[in-house]
Amino acid sequence: MFPKLETQRLILREITREDVESIFACFASEEAMRYYGQDVFEDRGQADNLVSFFADSYQGKRGIRWGIERKEVPGLIGTIGFNAWLPKHRRAEIGYEIHPEHWRRGYASEAAASILAYGFESMDLARIGAVVFTENAASSQMLQKLGFQQDGVLRNYMVQAGKSHDTYVYSILRKEI
Repeated sequence: MFPKLETQRLILREITREDVESIFACFASEEAMRYYGQDVFEDRGQADNLVSFFADSYQGKRGIRWGIERKEVPGLIGTIGFNAWLPKHRRAEIGYEIHPEHWRRGYASEAAASILAYGFESMDLARIGAVVFTENAASSQMLQKLGFQQDGVLRNYMVQAGKSHDTYVYSILRKEI
């Protein structure tokens, strides 16, 4: 059964076919995808494929992705979860995106704090990493506020719109919280 998480203002829940429109709205936003490492969606079929990818990743124990929904308003405002989940090595990487209409309200950090606790307590992770474009100051600040430490820089690690970008690598260890 897919784990449902709740915070003060948010519900983190399984992403379903009914969420394709919300997923498309977020992933079709050039602003939201600016530092994401993938091209902007051009059609709803891509969003439908992403929903299937999230479900397959969870079933295959390669990742888990929650839809982020505000308690008072139905509909996803973004997603958050773990990619590159390696249960044997007790590690995963956090990833997230929020539609720009909902930026600067603390939703990403509230959701991230919730899944960090879930990752360490329920998934028995020892390390959670993050890869962030060096230009993405807001994401770097949020991770540091949550206790992540910068491990280094990966040069020309991500290509987006044909341009190579350096990324910071962050991590937080179970023993650090």
